[in-house]
Amino acid sequence: MDIFQKFRANQGDIGQHMSKIHGYFAFPKLEGEINARMKFRGKEVLTWSLNNYLGLANHPEVRKADAEAAAAYGLAYPMGARMMSGQTVKHEQLERELAAFVGKPDAFLLNYGYQGMVSIIDAICGRNDVIVYDSESHACILDGVRLHMGKRFVFNHNNMESLRKQLGHATRLAEKQKGGILVITEGVFGMAGDLGQLDEIVKLKDEFEFRLLVDDAHGFGTMGENGAGVPEHFGVADKVDLHFGTFAKSMAGIGAFIACETDICYYLRYNMRSQTYAKSLPMPMVLGALKRLDLVRTQPELREKLWTVVNALQKGLKDAGFDLGRTNSPVTPVYMKGGPAEATNMVFDLRENYGVFCSIVVYPVIPKGELILRLIPTAVHTVEDVDYTVKAFKAVRKKLADGQYSKTEFAKVDVDM
Repeated sequence: MDIFQKFRANQGDIGQHMSKIHGYFAFPKLEGEINARMKFRGKEVLTWSLNNYLGLANHPEVRKADAEAAAAYGLAYPMGARMMSGQTVKHEQLERELAAFVGKPDAFLLNYGYQGMVSIIDAICGRNDVIVYDSESHACILDGVRLHMGKRFVFNHNNMESLRKQLGHATRLAEKQKGGILVITEGVFGMAGDLGQLDEIVKLKDEFEFRLLVDDAHGFGTMGENGAGVPEHFGVADKVDLHFGTFAKSMAGIGAFIACETDICYYLRYNMRSQTYAKSLPMPMVLGALKRLDLVRTQPELREKLWTVVNALQKGLKDAGFDLGRTNSPVTPVYMKGGPAEATNMVFDLRENYGVFCSIVVYPVIPKGELILRLIPTAVHTVEDVDYTVKAFKAVRKKLADGQYSKTEFAKVDVDM
């Protein structure tokens, strides 16, 4: 059988709809300056789909630093992987500053968040080690777990009794195999917006022997007194063994890092295949990250403005009777009932008639009959943006309840294929 034939016949749960959704509902093109308002198919839309939490993507100091670094170094320097020829004093400086910011002795700079997490898990866990992870972990964690050649156990989301039970299983197996245990969770769960219960998880270290890896992609820069993330928010930074953060959210850039004890950091430097066999992060990305980190540390007003918008948006939606689930972070999911037809027609109406652009989540990511409109507030949004969006959501909710979105299978749009 031709290996291509199997997916020509079956494009997957989402891919089967590509002819109707590509270029509009999937792979849409937002154009113009990264801001609260951008252009979509030639029309200005109020955009709630960018993880530009602190508004750094177009901050004037960031734009200046990026431009100057690109002019000075180009996008090629340094050439080669860090281990061979891609090391610079600026890469080392960024690692030191990241480590100090999150309260760890050392940090290792990574090219990307997704492949970085996959590679961390692969490097830390051998065949005899056991992984215990949260059931709602991000896809990068799941892919890292799938690479693991040993045993893994999953605990019910944020359920400490389930975690305790799985740690019991893991402990017995690890002792038998003479291996260790790695527990993996997230700081902020990016779909529901709730926090990983790090304060409760670390208490279990009194009962079980394990190391804790936290993916704090959405928490870094947004949570904690100084923006150092969810471990700082709960006051348990010293109990988190491996603190992972990415530049793709609050830092509005490219790259990631893992912060931990110095000897473990050096182990990762020499054993993470995704870094050993990949080109070093280009100098403009490194210098840009240094500037972004400086602004995160020295301009708390950016985080304060973010939370002003977050609180206004979430209060406005709740007061209007919308279900936001269990979020206690900037991530703002709005839960509604409906199938694919209702979902696509409602999003079409929001974008074309109300000028509101947000992401939609439907089956198979969530159960059939449910849909989520996912909003990401940022420091560049305004309270006026919030008020308008709440009004638009109230209007489309009424149409949804009246059955106006169930009359056709998909909204009529010209898609790019």
